[in-house]
Amino acid sequence: MKAEMPKDWRDKPHSIHHVNFPTTDPERTKEWYGRVFGLEHQDVSRFSNTKVLLLTRNNFDLHFTPCTPEQMVRMAPFHFAIEVYDWDGFLAHLKKCGVRHTKPVERPQNRSKFCYIHDPDGTMIELVWHGDREDVPAWQPGDRPPAPTEPQ
Repeated sequence: MKAEMPKDWRDKPHSIHHVNFPTTDPERTKEWYGRVFGLEHQDVSRFSNTKVLLLTRNNFDLHFTPCTPEQMVRMAPFHFAIEVYDWDGFLAHLKKCGVRHTKPVERPQNRSKFCYIHDPDGTMIELVWHGDREDVPAWQPGDRPPAPTEPQ
């Protein structure tokens, strides 16, 4: 049975829902993020005429808007960060995928590590691991607390 959500969490953000980045090649982006992070494409073409590429792992989404290489240059630099569960395991996974990363940096003040990788369009991705992190699982469907009611 899941523990009740603390009352002081009710006005706090839960997590990042999604971020949106440009891509010059949606198919290449879909393949790379699928191989490296296990993201799956969500085809929403039957609901909308959007050109945005939607990728998900169920607990977070990444969106990519097609653009030209010229538009891409004007938008840089930017990055996002992904927390990993197992630092050494994920770095081994990157090696198997042929993805290079920067030299890992350790932050002794919070027992964390980070490094950077780049996707095929050059978007910088920070990989982060916190050794003392206590996982707070995302809410499961039906587990969410009831919506607050309006005062009468």
